[in-house]
Amino acid sequence: MIGINFISNLSSQQSQHSAIYAKFCKSAMKFATTVVSLSFLYRASAFVPNTRGISTTSPALTISNFTPIRSRSSTDISSTELGLFRRGAKKAEAIDTITSKEVRALFELWNSALATGDSRIVANRYVKNPVLLPTVSDQPRTDYASVKDYFDSFLLKKPQGKILDGNIHIGDGWASDSGIYEFTMGATGDKVKARYTYNYIKEGGVWKIQHHHSSVMPEEVALG
Repeated sequence: MIGINFISNLSSQQSQHSAIYAKFCKSAMKFATTVVSLSFLYRASAFVPNTRGISTTSPALTISNFTPIRSRSSTDISSTELGLFRRGAKKAEAIDTITSKEVRALFELWNSALATGDSRIVANRYVKNPVLLPTVSDQPRTDYASVKDYFDSFLLKKPQGKILDGNIHIGDGWASDSGIYEFTMGATGDKVKARYTYNYIKEGGVWKIQHHHSSVMPEEVALG
């Protein structure tokens, strides 16, 4: 009988120990979970901006200025971020460029206009507000009408020009050609040398004469 009571008490004690152990394990798991959660929150707080000491009334630094960070798609990125070098390239392309050969061809285009005998065509080779200082006129010509008026009389001589010596300079959106040219007057056969300067710019997408100076060679005038 004593043996049976001993076994019964032993079994009861083991059951109590098991229950206590189960409670302990459960409490230990809760504690471990709490520790992990607190650790995670502590680490996450390192990424939060420190706003202590910052005035919330400052226009430059306010809490409302802090915006959440999100990933951006390619459509979110502005042209300023992606187009720095492209804008520079476009700017370079926008500058009107011309070669020395093309500058000299502009003289041939003007000379071909002379050959038509039509003063309107010649005047159209100049910009809207040019400066023409002609060879055989004391009056500067500074618009279409006055340029046309000069060539009305000059074209009666049927002039054709030829460059004897020229110097070409090219800049951003402009070009110049200066030197000595010679005209043969088809109406009389006379030849006349003169100094010249052409300044070209683009107007309406077309290279035209902005400044044209022409004067008789001073040594020939002195000798004459």
